[in-house]
Amino acid sequence: MIRREIDSPYAWFRLAVSVLLSAIGGAGMWSVVVALPAVQTDFGLDRGAASLPFTLTMIGFGVGGVIMGKLADRRGLIPTLMIGAASIGGGFILASLSRGLVSFAAAYLFIGTFGMAATFVPVLASISFWFERRRGIAVALCTCGNSLAGTVWPILIEPIIHAHGWRTAHLVVGVVCLVTIPPLALLLRGRPPALAPGGAAPIAASRGIALPPAVLQALLMIAGLACCVAMSMPQVHIVAYCSDLGYGAGRGAQMLSLMLGLAIVSRIASGFLADWLGGVPTLLISSLAQMVGLTLYLMMDGLTSLYVISALFGLFQGGLIPSYPIIVRESFPAKEAGGRVGLVLMMTLGGMALGGWMSGAIYDWTGSYQAAFANGIAWNALNFLIAMVLLFRSPLIAPRSATAPPAGSAAE
Repeated sequence: MIRREIDSPYAWFRLAVSVLLSAIGGAGMWSVVVALPAVQTDFGLDRGAASLPFTLTMIGFGVGGVIMGKLADRRGLIPTLMIGAASIGGGFILASLSRGLVSFAAAYLFIGTFGMAATFVPVLASISFWFERRRGIAVALCTCGNSLAGTVWPILIEPIIHAHGWRTAHLVVGVVCLVTIPPLALLLRGRPPALAPGGAAPIAASRGIALPPAVLQALLMIAGLACCVAMSMPQVHIVAYCSDLGYGAGRGAQMLSLMLGLAIVSRIASGFLADWLGGVPTLLISSLAQMVGLTLYLMMDGLTSLYVISALFGLFQGGLIPSYPIIVRESFPAKEAGGRVGLVLMMTLGGMALGGWMSGAIYDWTGSYQAAFANGIAWNALNFLIAMVLLFRSPLIAPRSATAPPAGSAAE
């Protein structure tokens, strides 16, 4: 009989399935990026308007995280994932049939709100209850699903677009999601021991940052918004940027895949770092590193240098998103984790949405991406400032052993 216990081999199996689900469900975030130049040409749009579907996808992803998270709390993870599968598959099929920007953007809003959100936020919240001693690395690995999606989907979708057009590519992705997500979802049946009937409810963790809870929540939300406005500049526009420079969309798709593939490495490393130092120092280090990467984009635009910088950016920015759920688990009662994590992640996705649109609009106003990169650096500086405030309001940080539980989990 399988032992369904916290930190058990079964918990690691659930983590692997969760990462795969997030990777498949994250197709909507990256398909629209790869298809941006083709859709812009087909519909006769400017760059800002062509970026709108991505913006709506991120808005839907953020708002949907709260909606689908609450649905999972009430109805369970499996029904939520089934709704997500139908929404992603149906949304891609609708996008393939769209005849203009409005219907295309609406399809992506639907994909983000009820599809992508269902395969990320509820899954991430669920996996945090299956780990205690290795919660940092488990959460970091679970967030790698989106980076894995960004590694795989662009290099799969771009050749289909090149050979058969963006409509066929969307149809193929929709069918793949409809076929693969439901059987994977069924592997996640069952609840963690603490949430199962008769299980002991988690006890509130002690708050580790000397700020009122409402202030801390607000700062984390603003930090999430700021870091992802900055992050979205190369992630959303690298394909279009390479096209403008004459390197072609294919080169840009390769850079995006390289960037997000190496982000997986940095997210895993950030999990180990968070288990050792804590969430706030990990956020600070990752924020500074991402700002360095954006500055390098502003300085060089040669083909080889762009490959190198994209690789470095992936290595630099991967630790930001996992830091927020870890800080929440360290600083708030465990019973509040789902809602508070959902709010912070909603703002990170809002930052991706705002940044994706803002960078396109700045390009339209200036005719260059230089000002857009500078804008990203400014937003990153805001994130770094908040991380510094949180660090100074934290208790004295001492390195913890690799086997020690994160701050606050001893009380759980």
